[in-house]
Amino acid sequence: MPRFVHESHFNYSLENVWDWYDSEEAFTRLTPEWEPIKPQQIGALKDGERTIFKMKLGPFPRKWIAEHHNVKRFRTFDDTMIKGVFNKWIHSRKFTPNKDGCVIRDELEWRLPLHFASKFTSPITVMPRLRGMFRYRSDTVRDDLSKISETITQKRKRILITGSTGLIGTELYAFLSAAGHDVFRLLRVESNLPPYANPDSVIRWNDLTGEIVSGSLENFDAVVHLAGAGIGDKNWSKRRKMLIEKSRTIPTEILSQKLSECENKPEVLISGSAIGWYGGRGNEVLTEESEPGEGFLPNICAKWESATQSAKDSGIRVVSMRTGIVVTAKGGMLQRLLLPAKFGALGPIGGGKQMQSWISFNDVIYSIHHLIMNKECEGPFNLTSPNPINQKDFAKLLGKVLKRPAFAPLPSFVVKLLFGEMGKDLILEGQNVSPKKLLDSGYKFVNADLESCLRHTLGKWSTVNDADNMEILP
Repeated sequence: MPRFVHESHFNYSLENVWDWYDSEEAFTRLTPEWEPIKPQQIGALKDGERTIFKMKLGPFPRKWIAEHHNVKRFRTFDDTMIKGVFNKWIHSRKFTPNKDGCVIRDELEWRLPLHFASKFTSPITVMPRLRGMFRYRSDTVRDDLSKISETITQKRKRILITGSTGLIGTELYAFLSAAGHDVFRLLRVESNLPPYANPDSVIRWNDLTGEIVSGSLENFDAVVHLAGAGIGDKNWSKRRKMLIEKSRTIPTEILSQKLSECENKPEVLISGSAIGWYGGRGNEVLTEESEPGEGFLPNICAKWESATQSAKDSGIRVVSMRTGIVVTAKGGMLQRLLLPAKFGALGPIGGGKQMQSWISFNDVIYSIHHLIMNKECEGPFNLTSPNPINQKDFAKLLGKVLKRPAFAPLPSFVVKLLFGEMGKDLILEGQNVSPKKLLDSGYKFVNADLESCLRHTLGKWSTVNDADNMEILP
């Protein structure tokens, strides 16, 4: 039976690494960004606990059920597949301390259906996926622990998140839990709680009236407000533009007012915004001190940020996150570009000279934590990489990582015809945004360059990580 072995070396104590794995939603952080996996139940590190998730095998959905056993604190825990796509799957982990920190040794024994035939195809179908998954996992654990260690001497926070079931909120909740914070969700009455989530950590409210249906806004140290209808999800009809504005300004204004009325107010409100605040500015380098632009997006962002005024007036530290293009295979722009890029059909759009100010998925998560934990951080902060890139070079780099050509141009008039005003503002115009205040505050990017970001989110590494060892045994 085939066996796959992977060793990860960490410069952190065995206890810290184990505690990370034992956090509430570690499984969320361990799921590669390119894998279409939806957790249904996340088991604790106890014998008999089960983790259940849905995944896709080609176009077909499948359920995977794994059960923990042989759980020995700070030493081992194993998973056995009860139901899934393999005939057999046993995954054991051994934690061993050493002089530099600790080592995790993962061993997999597995067998595919029709093993005598499938064993010849597994080097192409299974092994690359395993290598990518374990490289991603060890890098994520290492990066998480690095960022957690930066504030390990500070008191842990009680944190409330709106938009906790969205793209960024899901990962933020999982990371903050792994960092030892006490994390809660603020959900609308009609919002569905993820099936794996802890129902005891939920506060319900009406985001249009401010009514707190269950729970309380009192006694939180920090509130992270991630809200609003997707800007690029649909073309901008008059009705859609109204929804984009109202879904941002009204809940933000109401939340700010409710927090200002609390007897025990939070120390900080981290509220969403976007680099659309600057408008299309060509190659002009834009910092937090730059003047706002003109048009629909700058107007929306200005109203969005000003909606936090009541929180500011009450003495709450307020940070407005002017977020750039979040680069992740989980969703957003990159997910939409992947199909044409894989066919070599992604090239310059409208000439390709427009600047794209991007940020990696993990750097968004880590920078929010940084803003929470640093009391001197206040006002607008650009959440973008220090290395923006024009669209033509973005397409070329994506093609390089995918090993595909990137030459097919898309003229401006086609973009305008297909997407209207949204296409003009989001695709044809660009911003050259600098994260000056974030860098000045001491934040260090995990993925400062686009190639490392793309390789991590797509699992397309060109070299083996020196901190990992892998072997495949027949």
